[in-house]
Amino acid sequence: MTQAYKFCPACATALAWVAQLEDGGEKQRLRCTGCGWTHWNNPTPVLAAVIQYRDQILLARNAAWPGKMYALITGFMEAGESPKEGIAREIKEETNLDTSELNLIGVYDFQRMNQVIIAYHAVADGEVKLSPELVDYKLYAYDAVKCWPAGTGYALADWLRSRGQEPAFIEFPKRD
Repeated sequence: MTQAYKFCPACATALAWVAQLEDGGEKQRLRCTGCGWTHWNNPTPVLAAVIQYRDQILLARNAAWPGKMYALITGFMEAGESPKEGIAREIKEETNLDTSELNLIGVYDFQRMNQVIIAYHAVADGEVKLSPELVDYKLYAYDAVKCWPAGTGYALADWLRSRGQEPAFIEFPKRD
């Protein structure tokens, strides 16, 4: 179990792994032995979009990523917005594109990052102007794009299948 917090944000007491009876049985979580605060460590919802732009798929490369990997536009929801509003905002902020259509593709588990991905298909128009967070983008024909075997890659694969296109997956090198 990874430890994100060391001290209670309410009273500054050191946190400890403590088992308690909860709905569904006993759960071990980081808990404060001083005030009872619990670090729930629930997954974070993340929004993602398969962007259909000029009858191609737009993938972008994040400035913080090593190598030349391209992926879907993603981002976090903000308080007071729906997932649809959030992904439309993220698309606008990161690419300057306006969405004319948004349809839910599905919801995907991404445990490695402790996230739940809510993925949409977006039809977008306008002139691409990348935010400083992104360094490049590429447009792919539906039959030329490669999916990746994780999180948003499965959303892209599902969308391609919904269009009658069998997705091809890239293979990541095995880690030792």
